[in-house]
Amino acid sequence: MSKRTPLSMMQKGLIGGATILIAVVLLWWAWQGWRPSPSDYPRQGVEVNAMSGAINWPSVKAAGADFAYIDASFGDTDRNAAFAAQWEESAAAGLTRGAVHRFHICRLARDQATNFIAMVPREADELPPALDLDLDAGCTAHPSRSVLLAEVASFIQMVEAHVEKPVMIRVSPRFEAEYSISRAIDRPLWLRSRVFTPSYGERPWVMWQANPARPVNGIEKPVGWSVVRP
Repeated sequence: MSKRTPLSMMQKGLIGGATILIAVVLLWWAWQGWRPSPSDYPRQGVEVNAMSGAINWPSVKAAGADFAYIDASFGDTDRNAAFAAQWEESAAAGLTRGAVHRFHICRLARDQATNFIAMVPREADELPPALDLDLDAGCTAHPSRSVLLAEVASFIQMVEAHVEKPVMIRVSPRFEAEYSISRAIDRPLWLRSRVFTPSYGERPWVMWQANPARPVNGIEKPVGWSVVRP
């Protein structure tokens, strides 16, 4: 009866460890690249901003994106310097596109709406603009719910008058938990939940951010990936 030598046992251990490591890496990569099935959600798209890096839009379309939401502005002064190029180039590649404003709860809504309107053209084929609502670490003195709702309503009124389309509200779980936006403002909802369909919000969602950082062929850095409810 043969005996296992320490060397052979070590070799098998190394092989077993390498196999596990490879499996973990493959699972991680699959997790990073996951998206909902196109058969379940035919319309899918990306969310990009100034930090997304170089973008080859024809490659993005070939990777399965039908649309792009592009960050235009944040708060009352910050703007995406790449917005104009991303807006025009995505359309030239055959994607429909919409603009996003990231709301700052410690800034006046009228100034934020003015910032957004200055960036975004009014075009018949653009998607509804999106208002992104999340809690900002730089704003510790959160306004009351009544004040916040009034400010959001003011922003929506100004932007809808400009683009002549209803604003879509993208709200994070923690923002919704604090302010119950979906109960108070009747606008289409864009909710967030990685892999699993969103379980928060007072009304059915219209769009779902299913992967917040998905590697996409044609984009230098991982980007958000969302789907439209059929």
